[in-house]
Amino acid sequence: MTSTAPSFSRVCIAAAVAATVALLAAGCTAPADDGGSESSAAPTPTTTPGVKTSAEVFPGGPFLDPRSEAMVAEQQLRDAGKTEEAKKIAQISQQPTAIWLGEWLTAEKMPDVLGEYIAEAEEAGTTLVFVPYAIPNRDCGGLSAGGLEYDEYGPWAQALADELKGTGAVMIVEPDSLAMLFSEKCAGEETRRLPLIKGAVEAFTAAGLTSYLDAGNNNWIPEKRMAEMLTSAGVENARGFFTNVSNFYRVDEERQYGEALSALLGGKRFVTDVSRNGNGWKGDWCNPTGAALGQAPVVTTSESTSLDALLWIKHPGISDGACNGGPKAGVWWEEQALDLVDNRPTKD
Repeated sequence: MTSTAPSFSRVCIAAAVAATVALLAAGCTAPADDGGSESSAAPTPTTTPGVKTSAEVFPGGPFLDPRSEAMVAEQQLRDAGKTEEAKKIAQISQQPTAIWLGEWLTAEKMPDVLGEYIAEAEEAGTTLVFVPYAIPNRDCGGLSAGGLEYDEYGPWAQALADELKGTGAVMIVEPDSLAMLFSEKCAGEETRRLPLIKGAVEAFTAAGLTSYLDAGNNNWIPEKRMAEMLTSAGVENARGFFTNVSNFYRVDEERQYGEALSALLGGKRFVTDVSRNGNGWKGDWCNPTGAALGQAPVVTTSESTSLDALLWIKHPGISDGACNGGPKAGVWWEEQALDLVDNRPTKD
């Protein structure tokens, strides 16, 4: 994944259904006006007849992946007798994080790989949260370059939909895929990319899955322009959008942005990544020094917000790219993981 300056964003994943008081304690209070938004629309009541509640979208809370990088790293540290380090990594491994699905997951592998997850989530009584991450020309040549060929993406998304049909899984559809279209390096990409995303959402929705589309973050694209892009990408067929994936902005900043964007989209819902926003924006999107784990994932039951959940979508401890001493994007970096834990704000 990539980004630039304070704008390019992402970050977090959700756990058990919590009461409104838990959400408020997590910092989701009415946000202060930062003066930088094109829209400052106030949150609107979100109890629409026939529309699922957040709890119904995430029954049992998000699924805890027993194969996550942090889970593997924790066990390796315990086996090596490094108990203190293992305890720190456990603060990451014991939180549910989204499962990323890229071009490495071929249609041939899907039945076995997804079948295991489906069976485990059903046994645990929790909700699978997946991140399709295979859009062609993924970040337009950045540190997370890759993706499928243009003629491969539609069939791949349909295969995902077919395998997951009836599971009620949540799909975080392609981080950076829409917000990055405003970048010069993605010039000309919009006409090819938007139909692919729109088609994927239609396939997922037809399979009974819940989709959220990329809306960047509060310091990237103004709400009005982002709403237009989301509309072009078929957000009307999705539950809503996601913010702050793989980035570091605080909950109140993202909530203000999300509520304003929701108001422009007729009340569409959103989720926000809080996996690494414990210390807020640190001046860099790529492996910034001083970043910290965010709060535990939580699903909101409040009827006064369009926010469905705070999730851990980006995996804490996974490098953003070969920058600031880190390995290439997508690789586990234990040093960073330990720093994220050590930097986590303590409660008095």
